[in-house]
Amino acid sequence: MWEPYKKGFKAYLQLEKSLSPNSVQAYLHDLDWLTIYLLDQGEASTPEQVTIKQLQGFVRHLGELGVAATSQARMVSGIRAFFKYAVAEQLANTNPAALLDLPKLSRKLPEVLTYAEMEQMLAAIDLSTPEGIRNRAMLETMYSCGLRVSELTGLLLSNLFFDVGFIRVTGKGSKERIVPIGRDAIKHIGIYRDSIRSHMPIVAKHGDIVFLNKRGAALSRVMVFYIIKAVALRAGITKQVSPHTFRHSFATHLVEGGADLRAVQQMLGHESITTTEIYTHLDREYLRETLSSFHPAFR
Repeated sequence: MWEPYKKGFKAYLQLEKSLSPNSVQAYLHDLDWLTIYLLDQGEASTPEQVTIKQLQGFVRHLGELGVAATSQARMVSGIRAFFKYAVAEQLANTNPAALLDLPKLSRKLPEVLTYAEMEQMLAAIDLSTPEGIRNRAMLETMYSCGLRVSELTGLLLSNLFFDVGFIRVTGKGSKERIVPIGRDAIKHIGIYRDSIRSHMPIVAKHGDIVFLNKRGAALSRVMVFYIIKAVALRAGITKQVSPHTFRHSFATHLVEGGADLRAVQQMLGHESITTTEIYTHLDREYLRETLSSFHPAFR
């Protein structure tokens, strides 16, 4: 029921704002998050019906899902742009997003799973279902390669080079990088590809996408969030777990193991080494906690 509004907003962004295709897609993605939330809540079938209280509830929901404050702030900006458009086009009389506060941004150390917790998560996946086999392959890949959620959902079969143990990843700004992939991830992708994916009806334009939904189309980033939250709940993990937690855990475990920071930077696809340096802070925190737990002088 929101599709006509989304189409109008897309045309507005393309024709009146002259935004790039990537920027248009980002705005529409933000709106998708909101509409999925509203429909799940059984609320607001039109822009006119949306209230500031519902938008505030949506932002709280993002926090509960583990969406980073920076991503929340971007989504709020996208939602503000949509309702500004809605008022201008007389789809709504007032702009409920005008008073919606941006999340406070701070340089906060990300939540990280220990190796034991990561094993706990993977073991909690039900492998008796096709979705469980797919989800195990996805989570193994995220942890093995340190992928962003968009890199996971956009991963292509033609970019899997298992014979040499690497995959090609398309990251931010459409920049490609080559990333090593571990044996467990290769094994579980192979099981999913051969026993599940090869027997599915697949949407033609998504024929090269590795991970597909039940309808044979590419998984959305939102769906990956929900899958990981469900697995964490099943595993009894009380930390705030999101797709980015797997990326943070990948990098932290590498640094803790003594990996060169430049190598970690390349595998994560960070433009600047300063972005990667946050993991040295995480490593120092880990060392401090270890000392306080086990060294008598720190007790």
